[in-house]
Amino acid sequence: MIRWLVGVIGLSVVASHALAAEPIDIHIGYLGQAGIKSKLSLVEQPSENDGIAGARLAIEDNNTTGKFLNQRFALEEVRLRDGEDVAKAAATLADRNGFIIVDLPAAALLKAADALRDRKTVLLNAGATDDRLREQDCRANVVHVAPTRSMLADALAQYLVWKQWKRWLLVVGSHETDKLYADALRRAAARFGAKIVQEEMFEDTGGARRTDSGVTLIQRQMPVFTQAAPAYDVLVAADESEVFASYLPYRTWDARPVAGSAGLVPTSWDAAHDQWGAIQIQNRFVKLNSRRMTARDMQAWTAARMIGEATSRTNSGDPRAVSDFLKGPDFSVAAFKGQRLTLRDWNLQLRQPILLADGRMVVSVSPQEGFLHQTSELDTLGVDRPETKCKLN
Repeated sequence: MIRWLVGVIGLSVVASHALAAEPIDIHIGYLGQAGIKSKLSLVEQPSENDGIAGARLAIEDNNTTGKFLNQRFALEEVRLRDGEDVAKAAATLADRNGFIIVDLPAAALLKAADALRDRKTVLLNAGATDDRLREQDCRANVVHVAPTRSMLADALAQYLVWKQWKRWLLVVGSHETDKLYADALRRAAARFGAKIVQEEMFEDTGGARRTDSGVTLIQRQMPVFTQAAPAYDVLVAADESEVFASYLPYRTWDARPVAGSAGLVPTSWDAAHDQWGAIQIQNRFVKLNSRRMTARDMQAWTAARMIGEATSRTNSGDPRAVSDFLKGPDFSVAAFKGQRLTLRDWNLQLRQPILLADGRMVVSVSPQEGFLHQTSELDTLGVDRPETKCKLN
């Protein structure tokens, strides 16, 4: 009995010392752009806190778990204006933060990654979808949370082929990002057995289309634009610049569905998503922000939660230990998508299901039934291991 009491007292002393120990502080930076890019639809205008709001919510979640593990998470936000030095901003953030969530275009992300090449800092890409960031321009210090264009295109193609809508009319915008998305769609069509019966280019000539005369012009222009097309099942639009795609549904010459940049849209997240417990995070997000959760919000949330998951599993805030765990076989993170998400070790891209939404409901989730893979069906979306051009140092 006396030995038992001594043992209990000893354990109590150890526990007291553990509780009294200084908490492990995990500092996370957020590097994004100042200002917002307006959208064609007045009801879809992004909020000033688009993206960062998801990271803030994840910090709350991390700290909830961290209380039991003696870990404390903090978020530092930096927004860059046009012309500001990305490399300098990234280096300044890295002085105080071991992890940086980055929501910047591809070129800016590469500048930040190269500026921090010799540091332990882990960058998590929560915005850029460019495939080249995971392929010929991959960096060993960048983990990619945002899906690639090829993942989005493959997710859409699988559903269209599953529906037997295999004949596509492809309409491509005149901006560089539109052309990159079109490349991904062409690749997806060839990969899954669809046929692009015709391609059309939509030139951005400017103009105020929200005026009365603009609306009238749209109603006349869009049917004529699609009138001469050969027989097709679905019109697929590549319009990341948001110039024309939103004007296509219900205005084509033939009664055909629209997909891609309008109509049925592949996305990492949608405000209508309510499966696999997603309604829980949706409601919490609305309560905190008085708006719906966007794909950018969810990508930033997932990035911060990946850090939280890795620090809890390693019981360490050291960026190198966390990075090794993220890239290892034991890492996974839950993100309300029906299965735990893991990292592709060949290009550091997060595997994830892709939602197909029409603006009001989630129509389907890819990968679709019947598209098989020897390792993971999620690897039917995007660049697979045998295809990769990435060489991580």
